[in-house]
Amino acid sequence: MRPAAVSVFCAVASIMMSIMLSRTVGRVVAEMNCRSYPTFSSVCRTFATSSSNMGRSNRPCSVVTYSQLKTMLSNRTVQLYDVRNPDEYQDGRIADAVNVPLDTLQESLQLAPELFQEKFKVKAPGKNDDNIVFHCRSGKRSAKALDIALQLGFSRARHYEGGYSEWAEKEGK
Repeated sequence: MRPAAVSVFCAVASIMMSIMLSRTVGRVVAEMNCRSYPTFSSVCRTFATSSSNMGRSNRPCSVVTYSQLKTMLSNRTVQLYDVRNPDEYQDGRIADAVNVPLDTLQESLQLAPELFQEKFKVKAPGKNDDNIVFHCRSGKRSAKALDIALQLGFSRARHYEGGYSEWAEKEGK
């Protein structure tokens, strides 16, 4: 191999290793956010099973169940955002859910708190709030919403995986 080719190969390998390590470190940080006291084995397992598909929304601590959401709603300790389209929201909704369609979510979460409150008539979510929950019809759009929120720094946000379909079924609607 020529010296120039070797240096290009080394540069590319170095970049690829950096990307892989940064994703793995991201997984470890996510794991640590899920647990009060992460164990050595859980951190090692996260490094060992890490892949380029981080899939943060599949973390168990990021999913809210029907019973958890029901409790949060009855205690009034949830900021619930319905990311379905307005027509779906009008056809049926979970009480106290605020409609922020998925296609406007990123822009909406970046609004100044006063503008968010003016637009949606509720207090803007804070990046450290642990009661932010997204939902949609079946969990796919809310998982995307969760990924958007996590990318914007809402590190403790979650989503209701069962979505409005499960809610309506269990509520007899």
